[in-house]
Amino acid sequence: MILAASSLGLATTSSSFLGAVLGLYVPISKRTLACILAFAAGSLISALAIELAFEGAQDLHRHGYAAGAAWAFIGGGFALGATIYYAATIYLERRGAAVRYATHFQEYAMVRKQQETRELIGLLSKCDLLRHLQPEGIESILPYIRKRQLKAGEILFHAGDPGDALYIVAKGQVEVLPDSIDGADARAIAQLSEGHAFGEMALISGGTRTATIRAVDDADLMEIAKDDFQHLIEHDPQLAHAVRQLSHVRAINNLSAGGLNPATWANVASESLAHLSRSEANKMLTEAGKGAGLAIVFGNILDTIPGCLVIGSKFNGFESLSLTLMLGMFIGGVPEAAASGAMLARAGYRTNTIFGMWSTVVIVGIIAAAAGKAFIGGSDSLAAIFAQAVAGGAVLALVSHAMIPEAIHGGGSLTVLPIVAGFLFALYLALSASFI
Repeated sequence: MILAASSLGLATTSSSFLGAVLGLYVPISKRTLACILAFAAGSLISALAIELAFEGAQDLHRHGYAAGAAWAFIGGGFALGATIYYAATIYLERRGAAVRYATHFQEYAMVRKQQETRELIGLLSKCDLLRHLQPEGIESILPYIRKRQLKAGEILFHAGDPGDALYIVAKGQVEVLPDSIDGADARAIAQLSEGHAFGEMALISGGTRTATIRAVDDADLMEIAKDDFQHLIEHDPQLAHAVRQLSHVRAINNLSAGGLNPATWANVASESLAHLSRSEANKMLTEAGKGAGLAIVFGNILDTIPGCLVIGSKFNGFESLSLTLMLGMFIGGVPEAAASGAMLARAGYRTNTIFGMWSTVVIVGIIAAAAGKAFIGGSDSLAAIFAQAVAGGAVLALVSHAMIPEAIHGGGSLTVLPIVAGFLFALYLALSASFI
């Protein structure tokens, strides 16, 4: 029986190889793959509701449980399984497994982008000059900000030099020296620390430097070159309007008053980073894929184990096959592996490596089905029923976390129809089996 259960795991997960081949070598439209995935999701929902949850509740009823108690027992198992799956998959996706799915990668990339820019925006929010710009438009400036380091005592520029950039102090202090004096005995007329901007007239009037800037200690600066800022102005009317306002005497006189509160400005600026450019996405995809092979493998394993455990545990002979669950997983494995294979190829993984990753799915599927039969199946004990419910909750979490979002991402609203079709198909199979 265990050997037969293992063969069911092999049959169920073998579709991953077919999907990988399609994703790497056969151009199939995203909408077609999305509809197949949606159909599989609908059939899995039906199988989980009827073959697992309802039948489990019936087994509990035979143990003397009332309807409410049976619901709480099965629901607790589903909730626990879903929670375990969700926590594990989020952990793995943060370590690179998100590259398997387009929707999860978009979420991962957006979070990473916001994390990387949060510190920078926090510094910009302390700059009174830049806070006169609209925080919603700060994203257009970020790619043009460069970092520059000064050693203690180093001169950044002298009075009379061309005004070619705006600087913001990110760390440390710089001092302003009068005229062109830069000797050790020169007395500073001002000191600028974190958040202070200087050289702003280079962006407004294009005049020469009126003072010399020297680092008091080791300092980190943010630099926006004049040419870059002019480019931004030419392509961003809102930014150009903001700069014209800055040149007005009243705006310059009110710089110390400061416009928006720094924390408010930073929050608005961070929230405005609501999309990724293609170049940003491709860069993050490659970076996320490096060193994430193990996380991807474990992510695939995590998606495989629960369903195969249930298939193995419910197998008591070929007349008791969990056909709807098997079909749902088999059909869903095709577009899932196809989309994942394409994403992994974009992330820089070689073909042999991708097939190697999906081979772990087959191996784990065989082992999980055998384990389900050996340790859970063949018993109507409370422990076995609860274990099946936990596994079912994990499968349901997979459907809602990965399959349905991916289907909607690729097929849009059209996926509603194949989801319902898959549900009705699985319902028909369940009714046909029960009416015999």
